[in-house]
Amino acid sequence: MADIRVPKLNNNDTEYLVVEWLVEDGKPVQAGDPVAVLETSKAADELEAAEPGHLHHVAGLNTWIAPGAVLARITPEAVPEAVPEASTDAQAAAGAVPASAAASDTTPAPADVPATGAPVITDPARALMDALGVTVAQVTALGLPVIRRVDVERLAGSAGAPPATGGHAGADGGDPGQVRAAGGPAPQAGERAGAEGSDGTAGTHPLSRVQRAVARAVTTSHGTIPAAYTVVKFDVGPLLERTRGLSREVRRPVGLAELFVQAVAALHPAFPLFFASIDGDRARPAEAPRIGVTFDMGQGLYVPVVHDTGSLREIADTLMRYRLAATEGDFRERDLTGANIAVTLHTDADVILAIPFVFPGTVCALAITSPQPEVVLGEDGAVTTRTVANIGLAYDHRLINGRDAALFLAALRMELH
Repeated sequence: MADIRVPKLNNNDTEYLVVEWLVEDGKPVQAGDPVAVLETSKAADELEAAEPGHLHHVAGLNTWIAPGAVLARITPEAVPEAVPEASTDAQAAAGAVPASAAASDTTPAPADVPATGAPVITDPARALMDALGVTVAQVTALGLPVIRRVDVERLAGSAGAPPATGGHAGADGGDPGQVRAAGGPAPQAGERAGAEGSDGTAGTHPLSRVQRAVARAVTTSHGTIPAAYTVVKFDVGPLLERTRGLSREVRRPVGLAELFVQAVAALHPAFPLFFASIDGDRARPAEAPRIGVTFDMGQGLYVPVVHDTGSLREIADTLMRYRLAATEGDFRERDLTGANIAVTLHTDADVILAIPFVFPGTVCALAITSPQPEVVLGEDGAVTTRTVANIGLAYDHRLINGRDAALFLAALRMELH
């Protein structure tokens, strides 16, 4: 028998909400199968089975559960010999507390019947309500016992919902749910569930699980992070020349992505705040650089994390594995957690400017655009060409100022050359 314990998903929350079981109680699972979805203040995370067997739920749906607590058990048998049902007291001792108990000091009712008759509103849902101007009365009218962030997203995007007021405007002038991540797929978090046709009927296009996660991250970012952006032109011709020799040297494909990941990681000692997270009115520095790198190979936008940045060979190995995983959407949970800065790749031909969103839990995202030829005057006065790319930095203005961003980009250029 093996326990599935809740990992620490971020530094801000002490408990998470069990919002969905992906495998029914007692059903068989294989190692690596996603089994449950937990919602944090930043995102919704899938937890996977570590080994094959039959899954047995320990925590209830719509209950709060702390890091380290047992979420489920995997046994060889369809019916375990003894998996005692957890009482409310036992759940509290294990770190799982019914959502209704979190909302009331009275004896909690079952999780699907809130004691007060009013819905339990999760912290992520309440934060999004504040950002979009959705009222408690509106979410109560949904008739749901627990209001999650996705419910608020659906309400804000539904045809019958009144326009939100007081929300944070997106970069395109719309609300946060309509903002696009530049160079990435459209989040569509706030788009209407169906487009009205000439006959008055509505069609629907379901969003994939990956796209819903992107939507949540983009909405949270634009609603909570006061981001700014600085862009600098880099001469990348010498870098491209170097990649050929480096590829032969490490016997792995080396391109701009590998070189920028290595250079960004090298700046961690001199620019620790660029790798920090914000906790209230304090910055929490990271012990080591953990570089998230964006990949979209047609299966959705993923941001796997390069944890080991000690050598170019290690970085090249990791990114090569991630490119293969991105073609199938086949990432492990640990591949997608722990980033403290992001490098976003927008190197499709002719992309000259990309403004990434700052991923929740980080304060900076670096954008690398497509190399372009540029006509310049040489030192001898003759007309010549060079290869340039616009390298931009999106940053959380609560912690990073424009001068700091310019110094970081200047240091990055020096590190690369």
